[in-house]
Amino acid sequence: MEQNLSSYRIFYAVANTGNISKAAKELYISQPAISKSIQKLEENVGIKLFERSSRGVSLTPEGELLYTHVKSAFETLALGEDKLRRSISLGVGNLAIGVSSTLCKYILLPYLKEFIKKYPHISISIACHSTNQTLKLLEDGRLDIGLVGKPDFLKNIDFYPLREIEDIFVATRDYLHNLKLRGVERQYILQSSTLLLLDQENMTRQYIDGYFQGSHTVIQDIIEVSNMDLLIEMSKISLGIGCVIREFVQNELLAGTLVEIPLTLPIQKRFVGFAYKKDAKISKSLRQFIDFYEAH
Repeated sequence: MEQNLSSYRIFYAVANTGNISKAAKELYISQPAISKSIQKLEENVGIKLFERSSRGVSLTPEGELLYTHVKSAFETLALGEDKLRRSISLGVGNLAIGVSSTLCKYILLPYLKEFIKKYPHISISIACHSTNQTLKLLEDGRLDIGLVGKPDFLKNIDFYPLREIEDIFVATRDYLHNLKLRGVERQYILQSSTLLLLDQENMTRQYIDGYFQGSHTVIQDIIEVSNMDLLIEMSKISLGIGCVIREFVQNELLAGTLVEIPLTLPIQKRFVGFAYKKDAKISKSLRQFIDFYEAH
């Protein structure tokens, strides 16, 4: 498009008014400037766009064709401006959050329920990934904020702790009864069982592997999955001993569906919280989100 937007704005005004004098008043420019702009536009497109008469101007058939497209373009721009004004007045924004499916279900969604009540016009997208993947996406600037387990090394990440969580091992009474029938002693339960663990890409699994190493626990049989909800369900059907987060199996523990395995060396509690890149440009939506969780 050789001609700039202002020339098409003039063409649009003249076509709407059918009069150069009226278009000049509407646009606050002189009539000669209007005529010169129309002449230049006609030269650029290589066709006559207006018929001149004593009563004013009217579009040629070719001008009508161009007007159809120009009208559509300016109506689209007007609609965009209107949406922008309404977005500003309503506080509309966008927020991209990274989180594991487990933390999303048990921590993020209840939290978002309250946030959305206060900021209903912010558009939220949620990307479910492991903590390591979420941190990588934050580094790359592809997420605004992530809900993650606290990393060992924060580097250029700001971390705001929300709560402590505790990793435990659980099983059904039937599974533990069968271990007892096989003569498995209490201190060797983990070594003698099928352990249900998250896959090795998961930060929780890496944390538990560190526990195994520190407690000199040699594990034999493992089933790996990518989702803690699956670990809980697999534990409930006596497939093995699941490593889960205590806060996410409270109902099962209270009901006796699952039983906690006592450990000689307890697993240290850890924090989960919100993380975002220190040097990232903080949008209005992200600032509102940060202020909201800091206030709560």
